[in-house]
Amino acid sequence: MEKNRKLKNSELDRKTVSEFKEARKTPLIIILDNIRSLNNIGSVFRTADAFLIEKIYLCGITATPPHKDIQKTALGATDTVDWEYKESTLELVQELQQQQIQILSIEQAENAVMLNEFNPKPNKTYAIIFGNEVKGVQQDIVSLSDTVIEIPQYGTKHSLNISVSAGVVLWDLFCKFNAN
Repeated sequence: MEKNRKLKNSELDRKTVSEFKEARKTPLIIILDNIRSLNNIGSVFRTADAFLIEKIYLCGITATPPHKDIQKTALGATDTVDWEYKESTLELVQELQQQQIQILSIEQAENAVMLNEFNPKPNKTYAIIFGNEVKGVQQDIVSLSDTVIEIPQYGTKHSLNISVSAGVVLWDLFCKFNAN
């Protein structure tokens, strides 16, 4: 027998779509603010499925399923993760704040909290905003945010691809929620 035999898909104990819909969700909502890449959108859906995220809001120019380039990277996650299109990110953020949902922009900004230093409160729901690949999160949204979170980076580049940022942030927050 091999020391580290790869598991077959049939051995992975994956949820069905209905089991996913019924499962207790991580109290996180994703807001994609004017994301132009269909592959990035699909990747975020797939990551949201992996960590049982409550919902994704697709805003502004962000494309919506069904689209073959979203489906190519989402691998069916558009059927499991709840999503909704909203034209205005600003109006959505204001609606969510009225529902006592904490708004977190992922951005490099004055007074940003480093991701590794941010600790979510156990009984709160958070909406995490990921911005446009070039311009980032809109300034008016950053200004309205309850907290701006920055992913620490130590190399020569000063940005990460949005799908990578989503993976890093969602994994970190998922771990912190499940440690409580």
